[in-house]
Formats: sequence, structure tokens, C-alpha cells
Amino acid sequence: MNFLVVFIDDLLSILFPRVCHACGDHLVRNENIICTACHVAIPRTGFHRERDNIVEKLFWGRCRIEKAAAWAWYTKGGRMTRLIYRFKYNGIKEIGSELGRIYGIDLAESGFLDDIDLIIPVPLHRGKERKRGFNQSMVLAEAIAKVSGKPVNSGALLRVSKTGTQTIRSRIERWRNVEGIFEPGDSSALENRHILIVDDVITTGSTIDACVTALSVVPGIRVSVVSMAVAAM
Repeated sequence: MNFLVVFIDDLLSILFPRVCHACGDHLVRNENIICTACHVAIPRTGFHRERDNIVEKLFWGRCRIEKAAAWAWYTKGGRMTRLIYRFKYNGIKEIGSELGRIYGIDLAESGFLDDIDLIIPVPLHRGKERKRGFNQSMVLAEAIAKVSGKPVNSGALLRVSKTGTQTIRSRIERWRNVEGIFEPGDSSALENRHILIVDDVITTGSTIDACVTALSVVPGIRVSVVSMAVAAM
């Protein structure tokens, strides 16, 4: 029976070849979404095991964050950049689910999530989410939640106005673009709890800054942050 399963799997791989979404090479048996070579080569930061890391320092003097981390470096033309682009703009949700699963395991094993009560994705405006078909931060948050056992609440933070893309904006323009666009949803679900905000990429930190500022009105709330990638600084 096992021989038959392997034979069918190999046959399907020939007829419908699966490729790595980072490099385009064919995936072999037991590889999923990302080939082993790319998985090893992705430049990880290790920040979830390091206090006062670069991501945490990005928010010093701007908003109060308990701890922050990013899984990998976001560099021009890099593997992580290609993966996130295909995830967000080509609509390949499976990439986000796999990245979130991998990062979720690392976060759980390191103890980063031990005192987290609730996971919250950075919300998209309803119009943009309808157009894209999903919220990329929600996909990541759900994958992290699945491997960690932490609950997700997508209604705890709301996006109340639409903004244009942050990609081509300067640092100052990014801050202005997201000012006042978030507000708490059900505040009672957040009181005296330690929440984890999940985003895909941190560049200047302006979006996270706006999220944390919006949530700061909730009594007793503590906020930590993770993202799949952080732009090289």
C-alpha cells in the first residue's frame, strides 16, 4: 500500500509538478511550498530570542511595546521578499499559512508566546480585503494560533478608514498615512490582557505604531508584536 501511495505521489509530481515559491525549483517528496535549500537560506533574525533587538528599538520613544520580533530579513530581491510578494499580490494564501506555521513553532518553542493571551492581526480596510480576497495578517495570525494554541480575535482592532499603499511612501509620509485609522473593537475583551499584534512586514513601524496607539486607551492592556519580516535597516 505504501509503495502505491509513493508511486501515485511521484506520478502526480511528474504530471503536475510542484515548485518552490521562493526560487521556482521543483519540490521533492516531503517538501511543501518552500524547498529545503530556500528554507535553510532564508535570512532569519533570531529576534524572538533576543531582547532589545532592532525591532523593539524601532518603537522606543514612540509607543509602549512589551517585546517585538520578526522572523526574517526583508531584502530587495531576496527569497523572503519573493515569498511575501507572491503571498500578498498573487493571492497564494498557502505561502502565508506555511510561513506562519514555521514561525509559530519557533515562537512557541522559544517561550515568546508563554504570557500572550490573545493574537490580533493588523486589520485591512474592508474594500481592500474584498479586492485581495483575504487579510494577509489574518492568515499569518491563524497559522501561528494553530500551532501555539493561542486564540485569535479579528474584531478586537478595527480599521476605520482606507489608506493608499505604504510601499512607495517616505518614512514621514507613512506615519501620516496611518494616523488615526485604527480603533479598538470590543475593548472589554482586551482589558488587562497581553495581546500579540501580527503583521507581514515591518518597514518604518508606522502601521504598528498606529495600532498600539489606538489600543492604548484600553485599561491594563499590554502589547507585543511579531512580523514575518523586517526591512534591513
